[in-house]
Amino acid sequence: MATKWPDGFAKGRANLRALLVLSSLRGLTPLKLLQVAQLHGSARGCLSAVREGRAGSEADRRYAEELDSSEIEAAVTACGARFVAVGSDDYPAQLEHLSDPPAGLFVLGRALPIPGSAVAVVGARNCSDGGRDMAWMIGRDLAARGMCVVSGAARGIDAACHEGALAASGQTLAVLGCGIDRAYPHGSRSLVARIAEAGTIASEYPPGVPAASFRFPARNRIIAGLARGLVVVEGAAGSGSLISAEHALDLGREVFAVPGALDNPLAGVPHALIREGATLIRGVDDLLSDLGLAGAGAAGGEITARLDVTLLERAAFDSVAGSVLPETVARELRLTVPEVLPLLMALEMKGLVRSVGGRFRRRVGPTGRV
Repeated sequence: MATKWPDGFAKGRANLRALLVLSSLRGLTPLKLLQVAQLHGSARGCLSAVREGRAGSEADRRYAEELDSSEIEAAVTACGARFVAVGSDDYPAQLEHLSDPPAGLFVLGRALPIPGSAVAVVGARNCSDGGRDMAWMIGRDLAARGMCVVSGAARGIDAACHEGALAASGQTLAVLGCGIDRAYPHGSRSLVARIAEAGTIASEYPPGVPAASFRFPARNRIIAGLARGLVVVEGAAGSGSLISAEHALDLGREVFAVPGALDNPLAGVPHALIREGATLIRGVDDLLSDLGLAGAGAAGGEITARLDVTLLERAAFDSVAGSVLPETVARELRLTVPEVLPLLMALEMKGLVRSVGGRFRRRVGPTGRV
């Protein structure tokens, strides 16, 4: 059973300011801080112990002496974020199941998801086109059903599921492995900005903390902890996808995996998880059904409404069977190519079709529904 933070650990202005300093110490991990908290009871007491050399490392002591909580507060405010401390009404209760729960989270955008309302989607950064499409569809359909889609905003599978949720005008949450004011990798800046505007960004790291390899496995435990279930779309053996799944299993969360071709290295983690008892899903319908979401089969109509597909766009979509040229769609709809191209481009912007070499093909689930 996970050890909990002491009652009142971060209660009051003095403790909150102390916790801001503690959250900035590089050597005092959440697990170490939790152990110190059991001895000293409050964030203020823990900070005093660090500054007096009774807790943490010598480097922590020196850094804690240099840090000014008011400067950290100003940096948080400057980037539009807020600090959600353990014990507050906004702190996610589901994170308390972790063996090393964060003492607080820096948050941008909407509120953090309530228990049972989020599903995590993770997978390879260097994913296949099929994996990217599957992650996008899962993100879209979960968001359309009112679920929060949680991932890490990295390229590949992470980005695809966030994009799908945004396309459905739904809720999505990105957990960062760096300071709340940064985006990593740099190519994710635009996506992170869009999520901050329409969804939620969270990090246990204050502004200014750079990305580092050891912070991403730590980030993964928060992704798993926030979620009702976790879906692994693709992942090669030894990848971070497996770490996320292990966190989820340790927490008693449901783990789902999307199978792939037997000779596909990116199917290594999903296949290993399925052998160990993870639930195999073929698509969104399986996932929604296994999650026990009422009316799972009605998701398609909700997505159409959310994406605001016009009648002509729907007709164009229905004409995209396989990989087709715009001329084929125009002939079937009895329209000209200049009339059809804007429809196909609108469908592509809404994520329903994809253009490959001048041809268009659907980007939806195996049932072909939007």
